[in-house]
Order: sequence, then C-alpha cells, then structure tokens
Amino acid sequence: MLLALHAAGITLDALTDQARPADCLVVPGNTVNLDGSLSPRLKARLDEALRLYRAGVSRHIFVSGGLGKEGHFEGTAMRRYLLQQGVPGTAVYIDNQGSNTLATAQNFAQLAQAQHWKSAVVVSQFFHLSRTKLLLRQAGITRVSGSAAHYVEVRDGYALLREVPALYAAWWR
Repeated sequence: MLLALHAAGITLDALTDQARPADCLVVPGNTVNLDGSLSPRLKARLDEALRLYRAGVSRHIFVSGGLGKEGHFEGTAMRRYLLQQGVPGTAVYIDNQGSNTLATAQNFAQLAQAQHWKSAVVVSQFFHLSRTKLLLRQAGITRVSGSAAHYVEVRDGYALLREVPALYAAWWR
C-alpha cells in the first residue's frame, strides 16, 4: 500500500508539473538501437524537448547518456537527431559520460556553473522526473521543473515501482 501511495505521488508530480522558462532543457539518455536509431522512448523525450525549445521555454538543450551496450554513445545520437530536426549545433550541449541519472545531474551542474545557469527543465518519462529534479537540486540547480515525454509502455509500471526506492535513495544521499 505504501509503495502504491508513493508511486501515485511520483505520477502526480509529473502530471502537475509544468515546464517553466529555464536556462536549459536536460534530456537524460536511453536506448539507442543497434543501427544507431533512437528507441521510441528516447525519441519521445527528444520530441518533447523539441516542442519546448520551439515554444521558447529554453534556448539550450543538454543531452546526456553513456555508451550503451548497443555500441553507441547516447548523447551523440541524441544531438544528431536534434540537428536533423533543425536545432542549431550551438544550442545543443552533449554529455557522453552521463551513464546514470546521478552522473547526468552532476555533469549538467558543472556545465551550468560554467555557463552561469540557475534553472533547468527535465524532459524524461513521467516516472523519472521526480528523482531527476531532486538530483539536479542537490547538485545546485536552484529552479527545476519537468515535462514528461508523450510515450507510455507496459514496462512503465515496473519502472514506476522501481523509481520509489530510487527516489528515497537519492533523497538520503
């Protein structure tokens, strides 16, 4: 019961959060297919980031991911997709060392400090927003909001339940 209550809280946070104007959009990585194409989940994150970018929510996009088991750097693949969609290269910041959510938050915080940025919008799956926003705040980003990608699949139920202990682990770190 407690697990379900906390999962509902994570879901409610994602459904009620609204992306506010920010210095940068932060898009964590996900699977890049063997052929180098984006998984539907990752493409949905980038499509939401594109929507926000085009709406003027931010002029910068930070894409972060590691080297996937498929042999592709997620950040590089994400940047390539954004460039193909017309985003100028000067607007996209790439991090190929963001192999997990904590690394993404810490790597973004370093860039934000160098750029004198104080705010970010996290763009990810609904279940991933609460923890990513928390980790960014812990890393020194003072204003953080989120926007969920428009993609849901069956395994999101498992991912949501897994996110509950992960959120508490991040909170206690």
